[in-house]
Amino acid sequence: MEINLIQEAWKRFKVYGDQESREFLIRQYAHLVKLTVGRIVPYPPAGMEWEDLYSYGVIGLIRAVDMYDPTRNVKFETYAIALVRGAVLEALRSEDWVPRSARDKLRQLERVWVRLETALGRPPTDEETAEALGVSPDEYRQLLIDYARTNMTSLEGCLVNGDEEDSTALYDLLASSEDPFAELEEREQVRALQDAINSLSEREQTVIQLYYYDGLTFKEIGQVMGISESRVYQLHTRALARMREQMCGHSHEVG
Repeated sequence: MEINLIQEAWKRFKVYGDQESREFLIRQYAHLVKLTVGRIVPYPPAGMEWEDLYSYGVIGLIRAVDMYDPTRNVKFETYAIALVRGAVLEALRSEDWVPRSARDKLRQLERVWVRLETALGRPPTDEETAEALGVSPDEYRQLLIDYARTNMTSLEGCLVNGDEEDSTALYDLLASSEDPFAELEEREQVRALQDAINSLSEREQTVIQLYYYDGLTFKEIGQVMGISESRVYQLHTRALARMREQMCGHSHEVG
């Protein structure tokens, strides 16, 4: 019955322009906003609240409802999540909430990770990294939190070369393709993403797999892997740092 109501609402809105049906559809899919925001933003950046992020996500959802073509062979949820994600990431980039001094510190963190891994022949421990940076364990943990707040937008920028038109094309592809994921698999960025994942250690690959593909929380991943939730968080952050370095370098080469 609910499916029939949704289908009828799409028809009334798209064919007859019924605004009550449009509002019904926005309410019906509102849960996608909280779900998507919670997956791409571990913590709200300084000066922003969860409600701010949800508001940006709602803008993406409304755009998805207005632009979606029910006759295309793509689920609305797939299309909507892409546009919600894009709206939130665009808002985060436009806010530029990370101070220049903090960005410099995060770039230094990346360089230290690479230098130590090259010298040691393995990923450095958190203690080794903190010592190399000359910071306390507490300061290092704060750096990891700051990095987690920035890595998603920066990694996204590498995927689309930081170009707004490329981002729009990616979202439009979801609606215009009969088999969008097959086409995405053919894109150079997807190959670069797979190469970046393959460059990770086995434990880092496991965290990425369980978090992004299987949808587990950090706490659940810790239970599966037999490690603490904070250790999962650290592995996740370090994995994204290494992926970002490889993918951004790759995008600069091909761009």
